[in-house]
Amino acid sequence: MHIATESQDKLSKTVLVLGAGGRLGQAATKAFAQAGWTVLAQARKPIHTERWANVRHIRADALEVESIVAQSGDVDVIVHAINPDYARWEQLLPPVNAAVLALAKKLDALIMIPGNVYNFGKDLPSVLTETTPFVANTDKARQRIAMEASFATAVDVGVRTVVIRAGDFIGGSGTWLDMGISKQLHKGVFTSMGPDHIAHAWAYLPDLAQVFVRVAEKRDQLAAYEVLHFPGYHASQQDLQSTFELLLGQRLQQKPMAWNMMQVIAWFSPLLRAVIKMRYLWQRPHQLSGEKLMRLIGPIPQTPMKLALREYLPTNKKSQEQMPTEISLKTRNQ
Repeated sequence: MHIATESQDKLSKTVLVLGAGGRLGQAATKAFAQAGWTVLAQARKPIHTERWANVRHIRADALEVESIVAQSGDVDVIVHAINPDYARWEQLLPPVNAAVLALAKKLDALIMIPGNVYNFGKDLPSVLTETTPFVANTDKARQRIAMEASFATAVDVGVRTVVIRAGDFIGGSGTWLDMGISKQLHKGVFTSMGPDHIAHAWAYLPDLAQVFVRVAEKRDQLAAYEVLHFPGYHASQQDLQSTFELLLGQRLQQKPMAWNMMQVIAWFSPLLRAVIKMRYLWQRPHQLSGEKLMRLIGPIPQTPMKLALREYLPTNKKSQEQMPTEISLKTRNQ
């Protein structure tokens, strides 16, 4: 069990993690708790908080603003780790974001949001900086651009926000890695999402969560609305396959993702239709520049990729599948 030290008590810091049962929410709860913060972990269903003396469960739906406020007390930072149903962003993002903004206003807390690369559209350039223009030429791009704009304009009513943009998550279930790339490793097969040489932006959740903590501790140096890029890994399909082969100690047969078959099945699955529209991310090389982030926090955490990918090995899949997830009829935690 983590016990906060006396010096940490004197420098009391409190973070409200919205969506604490999800992938990023779990990682953020752990990282902030280990850094000595008091963590208020919001989730609709019971979650395990007994590992740390400085973590308390806030049991409420993410849209129940008054209930969360009543259970919170003083809060310095809000981590927005809620991700609505991927196929229903257009309907669900606005009320979720409105609830987060209302919480921040009532609690006078800084909002921290995990951004993604969707904002740059289907023709995104190879290097993405904080000044790279947004291009609203896909549904997800339009939705994410509108989402970030709602937080940017909230500066006018005194709400402060920092967006930490990152690539696709490594860690936990429900990712490209466990649902696609590593799904047939137990058969000696590596599933390739696209051309071997096309590099893709990845974010290992424990590293990203550490960045959230370090940025939160520098919050007095942030503008009222700030955007930072977390570089993570810049890895191609070939890089991933080579890493899995090293970990497994064997050569893997490569098979391409069955995109054509997915398109047929997608007629009956709104979620799959939404996923297929993001295929362009495997056809265009892209990476996030972390220069601005490094100027703020110094060296950026980066776990060796072979360690980050270990949980996707066949011997670790069972424990991964048993990880708790927090599902709401209204929202799905990221």
